[in-house]
Amino acid sequence: MTGNWQAGKTAEFGARAGQGRLQPGLHFIATPIGAARDITLRALDMLATADVLAAEDTRSLRHLMDIHGVALDHRPLIAYHDQNGDAARPRIMGLLAEGKSVVYASEAGTPLVADPGYQLGRAVIEEGYRVFAAPGPSAVLAALNVSGLPSDRFLFAGFPPRTSGARQNWFQGLDTAAATVVFYESPKRLKACLTDLAQALGDNREAVVCRELTKRFEEVLRGPVAELGAQLADREIKGEIVVLFDRAGKQEVTGASIEDALRARRAHMSMKDASAEVATLLGLKRREVYQTALAMEKGDGPD
Repeated sequence: MTGNWQAGKTAEFGARAGQGRLQPGLHFIATPIGAARDITLRALDMLATADVLAAEDTRSLRHLMDIHGVALDHRPLIAYHDQNGDAARPRIMGLLAEGKSVVYASEAGTPLVADPGYQLGRAVIEEGYRVFAAPGPSAVLAALNVSGLPSDRFLFAGFPPRTSGARQNWFQGLDTAAATVVFYESPKRLKACLTDLAQALGDNREAVVCRELTKRFEEVLRGPVAELGAQLADREIKGEIVVLFDRAGKQEVTGASIEDALRARRAHMSMKDASAEVATLLGLKRREVYQTALAMEKGDGPD
């Protein structure tokens, strides 16, 4: 970043700050998960015009603002995280009562997605103040984009338990989800996690490991979960990790099972809706299931 560009951005956001005040209320903004330029223009405007700033990590937010030339200008900057929430919430609520606009940013990504902010949002809503959200970077959505797994339905499951037995039970509880499952994991526990995933759901469950998304050493590994475990067995794993695995049952689906599922739904659903639900349930393409439904309607499919 050149000095001229930096100075130009500082002047630009200074001008924006003088153009209009952000609406009173709590504003959640998403911050980059790696590349600083992934922040949205709207989020930068909000950082420049809010009366008060709050952050999971105030140092990270200050650094991000410095990169983009957004001045703090003596505005309050409040640390708010899981450890100090009970103490920090009353101060933020008091500022909202004064009609202030408060922008809250988690350290990286979207607030409330495995990041602090839920209790703050609930408290603000219960007191009748407005809550806003400016969409932006999310490790969950970035991982889903690059995974190659079905994206019609997905379930974000947070972090798995730390112990092996609890993890296996956790995975078994997710086995019947008619959705791609996405979760975060520590690099220190990734190998053990993949072993437990294979134990719980089978060696051949399709999975994806995403490491350091949007960063310099970004890496995406795809394949059966046992193969992913073997690839990583002798490696030292570092960085932010997102793991995804596919829904169950796609390999066992037969023509008869598709038709049985369609018949069970056609009594109370349209052909289009029945086809969409069966495709999601069995992890198939909607067009293929719809063609099967059409053939059944015409009497071309087997009884």
